[in-house]
Amino acid sequence: MDPFLTLLHSFSSSLSDTELSSLKFLCRGNIGKRKLECVRSGVELFNILLEQQLIASDKVAFLEDLFASIKREDLVSQLKQFVEEGEVNAPDDQPDVHEKPIDVICENVGRDWRMLIRKLGLSEVKIERIVAANPLNLHEQLVQSLREWQRWKGKDAKVADLIKGLRECNLNLVADKVEQ
Repeated sequence: MDPFLTLLHSFSSSLSDTELSSLKFLCRGNIGKRKLECVRSGVELFNILLEQQLIASDKVAFLEDLFASIKREDLVSQLKQFVEEGEVNAPDDQPDVHEKPIDVICENVGRDWRMLIRKLGLSEVKIERIVAANPLNLHEQLVQSLREWQRWKGKDAKVADLIKGLRECNLNLVADKVEQ
C-alpha cells in the first residue's frame, strides 16, 4: 500500500465538514466549480488534487499551504514529518533491513497481533486506523501495523525490540524464528 495514500486517508478522517468546505473553497482557483460541488469527503478532494497533479508523493507544498490556511498545523507537521522521514522520496526498490523479520512475524502471528503491537508501543488510535483501513484482512492489519511501528520509531526500530515484544507476548516460537 502506498504510504502517501495512507497518509492522505488519515488526513481525510480527521477533517471536519467545516474544514472540508474551507479546503474546497481554497481550491476554487485550481478545480472547477462543478467538480468541487460533487466532493463529499477529504478522500474525494485529495483524489482530484492527485489527478490534476497539484499534489503527489514528491510534491506536497500545495497541500501544506492548504492545511496552513485552515489552521491545521497538526496536519502540516504530520506532512513535514512524513517528508523528513524520507517516506515521500524513498525509492520503492530498496530492500528494507526489517522486511525479513516482518515477513516471519506476519507468517506466524495470528490473532494476537494487537497484543504484540501494543507491546511495541503503537497507540490505540493508530491501531484502529489500520484496522479500519483493512477491515477484513488480518494479515494486512499486522503488516501495516509493523510498518507503522517502523515509521514511528525510524532509525530506532530494532529487530531486538521485535524479539523482546514477541517474548513478552509469549510468542517464543516466533521470536526464535526471527532470531534465526
